[in-house]
Amino acid sequence: MSRLARPTNGRMIGGVCAALARRFGTSATTMRVIFLVSCLLPGPQFLLYIALWILLPSEDKVQSKAQTAW
Repeated sequence: MSRLARPTNGRMIGGVCAALARRFGTSATTMRVIFLVSCLLPGPQFLLYIALWILLPSEDKVQSKAQTAW
């Protein structure tokens, strides 16, 4: 499993679904469909998406931190 970070390529809105898809080894389209179907159920799906958008670092920031660490 790869590290959970929002990718710079393949984003639709915030890159949250693309990051989750990469983490769990599925396609981004599949993860987006799962998210849209889950929105039909009651619950805080949009709030969770926004929270992950804020909390997950962008992939370019993760790479720049790794380069400065060495």
